[in-house]
Amino acid sequence: MIEARDGRRVVITGVGVLAPCGIGADAFWAGLSKPAEPVINRSIDDFDAAEWGLKHVDVRRIDRFAQLAIAASALARRDAGIEKDSPYDPYRCGVMMGTGIGGAYAWESNAEVLMEKGAKNVSPLVVPMVMPNAASANVSIRSGFTGPVETITTACAAGTHAVGHGARLIASGRADLMLAGGSESCQTPVMNNGFQNMKALSPTGISRPFDIARDGFCSAEAAAVLVLEEYEAAKARGATIYAEIAGTASTADAHHITAPSPNGAGAVACMRAALADAGIDADAVTHVNAHGTSTQLNDAAEAIAVREVFAASRPAVTSIKGVTGHSLGAAGAVEAAAVALSYRHRELPPTMHVTQLDPELDIDVVLEPRFWDPAPAVSNSFAFGGHNGTLVFRPI
Repeated sequence: MIEARDGRRVVITGVGVLAPCGIGADAFWAGLSKPAEPVINRSIDDFDAAEWGLKHVDVRRIDRFAQLAIAASALARRDAGIEKDSPYDPYRCGVMMGTGIGGAYAWESNAEVLMEKGAKNVSPLVVPMVMPNAASANVSIRSGFTGPVETITTACAAGTHAVGHGARLIASGRADLMLAGGSESCQTPVMNNGFQNMKALSPTGISRPFDIARDGFCSAEAAAVLVLEEYEAAKARGATIYAEIAGTASTADAHHITAPSPNGAGAVACMRAALADAGIDADAVTHVNAHGTSTQLNDAAEAIAVREVFAASRPAVTSIKGVTGHSLGAAGAVEAAAVALSYRHRELPPTMHVTQLDPELDIDVVLEPRFWDPAPAVSNSFAFGGHNGTLVFRPI
């Protein structure tokens, strides 16, 4: 990173992920190449809070989005070999989580209690359950990490921004290890009907990014956490390294509260800034993990931006949302996990459920699992409000 202090580099040493297509890195990776059932709202049906040390009383006091974050962080720490003990000073270890909504279930259920049973029956714990920082706070408590513990809420870019900000804290010398990612679980009646009434959801329940017949996204719950460490320290302790986070950037469209800038200008600026941060030329990038929501406007704007930035090289583009659905504030973290696993498996996952690519988009969309010789890669997130986030990865 250009902003690194004393040449500090940031690497991924652990991956923890829960998504509708699988719990754990292996199941998640396998699920990315399997067709998904046509379902508008995709949930993690196999999630059992008790498996992650959450007792019945904990489940009553912690909203589901934070429960998923606890599980993802446990998986990531296990994968990194720091499940029980960290080799670092706890004040040099932190948590950086993103979420778009926060504790939606706790909010809506207590709103119902208020209306039906009266004010005295509202839970006294509703505030710590609803607050968006509940995920990072609970992960901090369970990990014992007492360094920077923060939450980023930039809608569907939050997970990417959280990973990027966590990496910057390590590069700048303010931390040695960060648990960075995102979590979301907000398939409540109000949220579902809100998205439905704004025509954002696919009425067919099929997510088909970059397809000529794309008709909206499928909402999903998910959580993903990456263990980020300073490279030399990770190497010294014998950690297994997935890849380096070489650069990151954040921009805004300043265009519309929900629609992206139609010419992709904000996305172009974000990708170019992240590449500059990494010190990597656009021609060196061979893979773009796209935001790819399966909406008409997003996919078109992102394709324009990719063509603008990578015109000479035409990198392979994939969107995993054909399988995972769109997990809002968790999406960027889930996709960062997919990129890390692509380095591990030397393969790019397909963009599922595409039957006819939109010829107007003119990008190289990966339709079948494709062998990949690891090289610099980019992961994008573009959010309501015009928030843009980009991460740049490179092999070690």
